Amino acid sequence: MKVLALSDFHGFLPSFYRVVEKADEIEADLIVVAGDITHFGDLEDAKKLLGILTQSGSDVLFVPGNCDPPSLASVDWNKPRCLHGRNVSVEDLCFLGVGGALRGPFHTLFEVDDGEIKSILEACLRSEPSRRFVVVSHNPPKNTKLDLTRLGLHVGSLSLRSFIEQYKPLCVVCGHIHEARGVDLLGLTVLVNPGPARDGNYAVLELDDKVKVEFGKL
Repeated sequence: MKVLALSDFHGFLPSFYRVVEKADEIEADLIVVAGDITHFGDLEDAKKLLGILTQSGSDVLFVPGNCDPPSLASVDWNKPRCLHGRNVSVEDLCFLGVGGALRGPFHTLFEVDDGEIKSILEACLRSEPSRRFVVVSHNPPKNTKLDLTRLGLHVGSLSLRSFIEQYKPLCVVCGHIHEARGVDLLGLTVLVNPGPARDGNYAVLELDDKVKVEFGKL
């Protein structure tokens, strides 16, 4: 399965159209967005922007980020599909999601407690206990290359890390920390931050028995 993975558009309209072109160019099976679709926009803004991505030939899965309206977490659209607190089966894989970001000093639109993250994902997993699965999270897991800020602080989720270590997903796609674009491992789980799509960043994931990751610019 070929996945075009993105995060952190922050409402930058040209990147949405470029993603459609890239998805069709590489014949992606899925477009996966790990949050911050808008930049403190409302639900209507998010719907319009995500609607652009559905113009491609690829299915679209997403979670909201902390700069998105909390109401985006509860939408029940057929296309694109929200993964927050849900699972979606695609071929032989199950995709689970959790959006928002950990509470912090900036009081952004959609913030969650760390304990909520693991409980949300565990609830998703209970209905698909035996499937190989992929996690899409706006937050990165704690103490990895993907949660390291410019100040040298690890600001990711301990609960997400604990979930990964316990349940061993095939792959985790995250975002939020713009400067932490890259790939890392927790055990055998491949962790990917595609970097901010606002700046033209993306990653292509080949999900098979193993995970192959290639980074690019729109």
